[in-house]
Amino acid sequence: APFNKAFQPTGGLKVLAGNLGHAVIKTSAVKPERRLIEAPAKVFDSQQGLNDAFKAGTLTGDFIAVIRFQGPKANGMPELHKLTTVLGILQDRGQRVALVTDGRMSGASGKVPAAIHVTPEAVEDGPIARIH
Repeated sequence: APFNKAFQPTGGLKVLAGNLGHAVIKTSAVKPERRLIEAPAKVFDSQQGLNDAFKAGTLTGDFIAVIRFQGPKANGMPELHKLTTVLGILQDRGQRVALVTDGRMSGASGKVPAAIHVTPEAVEDGPIARIH
């Protein structure tokens, strides 16, 4: 779309800054009512950890999934796209969920709010490493 006919007046990406450092979030696919979530953190050190918890049925209630040690210095920053399906299913069940990670996701992060590329990353003893 031409700039004078933008889909949104502020664009579809936001840079976040706060007590965890800086991150990026793609807001264009996230409904406005899902952009603010206040819920406990459930912390994992891999996407497999979250997937295992999903299969075990332990991801109940609203929560913010924190996936640490996924940055470029930790393990080469693998694509975390496997989280999209799990978090989307939980959201469709009525849970309010979000993702915070020092890792990356493609543009397919979809309808779940995902604060990605948190820096400083966990392996550098960034604040995300201290979330429990």
